[in-house]
Amino acid sequence: MYLLLLLSLFCFINIYFKIADHFNIIDKPNERSSHTSITLRGGGIIFFFGALSFFIYSGFQYSWFFLGLSLITLVSFLDDILTLSNKLRLSVHLIAMALLFYQLNLFEQPWYWIVLAFILFIGITNAYNFMDGINGITGAYSIAVLAGLWMLNNYHVNFIENDLIYCTSLSVLVFNFYNFRKKAKCFAGDVGSIAIAFILLFMIGKLLLVQPSIVPFLLLGVYGVDSVLTIIHRLLLKENIFQAHRKHLYQILANEAKVPHLWVAMGYSIVQIVLNFSVLFLMKANVGFTMILLSVLSVLLILTVTYVIVKRRYFHLHQLA
Repeated sequence: MYLLLLLSLFCFINIYFKIADHFNIIDKPNERSSHTSITLRGGGIIFFFGALSFFIYSGFQYSWFFLGLSLITLVSFLDDILTLSNKLRLSVHLIAMALLFYQLNLFEQPWYWIVLAFILFIGITNAYNFMDGINGITGAYSIAVLAGLWMLNNYHVNFIENDLIYCTSLSVLVFNFYNFRKKAKCFAGDVGSIAIAFILLFMIGKLLLVQPSIVPFLLLGVYGVDSVLTIIHRLLLKENIFQAHRKHLYQILANEAKVPHLWVAMGYSIVQIVLNFSVLFLMKANVGFTMILLSVLSVLLILTVTYVIVKRRYFHLHQLA
């Protein structure tokens, strides 16, 4: 079944390439880009088809989640092509998240938890999108997160069907075949980075329902630290944080320090895989909330110190660029 799915996904993405080429769905380099040549955009739509394969194979399981995924994928794809208004895009994101929360029965929680969940999940989705800026990083990092989810699902507590993890992983591997290259054939686009973030958040949400804890958010720890600290850095520089930029650590490394894109992508993924083992250890540990909190804060502190040290070393190159 998985071999057939893999071949089907390769067919789907190549059909999309022909459509994108015909309708000129491309990404042109600009002053904020980390690439120098025109490349097909939206190859990450294959993540949707990976989830669709599970949805059909499972007998249309998680229908509300899949409806939300369909909406957020559609509006993201249209935004890649047409550049939609922020109000329309945010409205659809809220509706999609509401459908995801309904699937997870989160509306049974107190209203303040629901508000916090909306802010957190939409923030994570957009952060995942902003981190998609160099060849290989979205695909490689997503595989690392999926590996962590699989590890928890099989060696700690079963919270999701392995088939959903496998179908999603195969779609990411197909995308990586065309993106994890020195000269990528396609980019994920908003449709890809937002869709995969939505899928990963659903899986993490399922895990939180089985075992409520702050630890599973470390499955997105590397991206999270880069995103949050970059926002803080830009605020300190008195910049508009809603404008596009090239101040993420991965961008500094790739553009100013001239570290090859794929090395940066692999570095982020390897650090996240190491982090996954700490997540498994903490989830299995029979300790109190205080010890868990101190452990999570210690991990985040290590990542923060690493971020600051590396960025202090290379940021002056960005100022000179």
